[in-house]
Parts: sequence; C-alpha cells; structure tokens
Amino acid sequence: MSIESSARAQDERRKIFKGFAAAAMVVLCWSGFNIVSRLGGRSHLTPYDIAALRFGVSGILLCPFFVFGRHSVTWLQLLVLACLGGLGYGLFVYSGFALAPAAHAAVLVNGGIPFATVLVSSLAFGYRPGRRAIASLALASIGILLIGIQSFSEENGSTGSQWLGDLFFLCAASCFASFGLLLKKWRVHPWETTVGIATVSMLVYLPVYALFLPKGLALVPTSLILLQCLYQGVIAASLAGLLYAYANQTIGPMKASLMLALVPGISALAAIPLLGERLGLTTLLGVILVTCGAVLGTTNQAHR
Repeated sequence: MSIESSARAQDERRKIFKGFAAAAMVVLCWSGFNIVSRLGGRSHLTPYDIAALRFGVSGILLCPFFVFGRHSVTWLQLLVLACLGGLGYGLFVYSGFALAPAAHAAVLVNGGIPFATVLVSSLAFGYRPGRRAIASLALASIGILLIGIQSFSEENGSTGSQWLGDLFFLCAASCFASFGLLLKKWRVHPWETTVGIATVSMLVYLPVYALFLPKGLALVPTSLILLQCLYQGVIAASLAGLLYAYANQTIGPMKASLMLALVPGISALAAIPLLGERLGLTTLLGVILVTCGAVLGTTNQAHR
C-alpha cells in the first residue's frame, strides 16, 4: 500500500470514528429530550408552545448564518427537509406528547426510526438489508417490544385518544427517517441543513402559532420556559440536528438511525433518578437486547 493510500485509509477511519461519536452524542441528546419533554408535558404548556420554543430559539440563533451563508440546495429541497426533519417531526412528536404517555415516544419514535428508515429506503430507493442488518433489527425490535411492555401497561392518566398520540409518534418517526435518507441522497452539508431547517421552520411556524394556536406560556414558571428554550431550541434542534446530519453523511442513514434504538433504554435508565420511575426486569432485558442489536447493526459493513 502506498503512502498516499495509507493516508486516505487513515483519514477514512478517522472520519467514521467522528461519525459514530456524533451519533452517540445524538443518542444522549435525544434521551434527555424525552425527559425534558415529559416535564413539559406534565405542565400547562401546549404542544404548540413547546414547538414554538424549539423553532423560535433555534431559528433566531441560526438565521444569521443562513442569510449570509452559501447554499448548495434548492429552495424546494430545503422546504422538503424542513417539513420532514423540522416542522413535521416536531409537530407530530409534541402532539403525541399531549395525548399519549411520554414513555411511548421513546419506544415508538426513537425505536421506530430505524425500522421506518429500512421501510422507506426499500420502497423508495430499492435498498435491500443484508442478513446482519436484518438480525440487528430483529434483536432491537425484540428489545424495544420488551421496553414497551412496561411503558404501555402503565396507563397512568390515559384517555381514549391515546391511540392517536401513538399514531402521531409513528408519523414523527417516519418523517425523521425520510429526512435522514434525503440528507444522504442530496448530500447536503450538515451545517447548511441545520441552519436552513431552523430558519425555514421558524418563518413558517411562528406566524401561524402567534395568530391561531392555543397557548399556555403564561401559566407556567419562567424556569420551565427557560429549560424548554435551552433544551428544545439549542440542544435538540440545533446541536443534535447538526450532529445527526454529520453522522448521516459519514456513517450512513442506516447505522445512524439504528443507533437511535439505544434511546428508549437510556431514557428508561435516566428516568429512575430524574423522574422517580422504576426499571423492571423486563425493561432491563429489553435495554440489553436493543444495545446488542445496535452494536451488531452499526458494525455491519454492508449497504450504507
């Protein structure tokens, strides 16, 4: 192997390592997202309030970079990405929080994204997962099912509309899976993706929110609003969005999305000290299986 080839191989390994590191940070960010969103869901904040804080804060922070930056995608492509990864995902997931227990989001959204990614890529792009990818999805699906058993059996304060909230969570997973696949197909730069989605989502959503949607901001303490602003607008929408776009470009949408299957388990573990929830043996076994499935899938060298 020549010195030049060796250098290229080393650069590729370093790039892949950074991609997995970015995906790991996304897992941590999204695990915290479920905890913080659950706190918001227990308050008088409406789903539209939380969405406004998400899009408003991220849009204000990143809009100058969008205005003065260079653009490699068309306005139509940017609008599609914003509708899927910004507005669509955000509105579906926050509407789900209003109707179904937040624990369902960890299972149906974060656990559902890898499966939605495979389904959408198979139908739209002709992707055929290999045996190892199928095995990893099978392990993860069993683990997610076990995690969901306890979450779905504890119907505290459930209503007849809970099924609709669960459907919203599945729609959110489908939106984000489609968003990730289009990022890879169109080869959009991660930074351009993040600032573009933040700006377009803000410009489209905030006028509608201000004029037509119900609000509960005046009914909650300022500390809760600041927490939601920091996490939803800075960490979830800006930081995690940038990291996911980078991971998507470096390790591919399949591996990046499969790592998100770790979120339900981490959320369940974090809920013990932070929310006073207990972790049963069934859930613990599910965490182990999801972890094994994610590790198996992300070490698969087949289709990216």
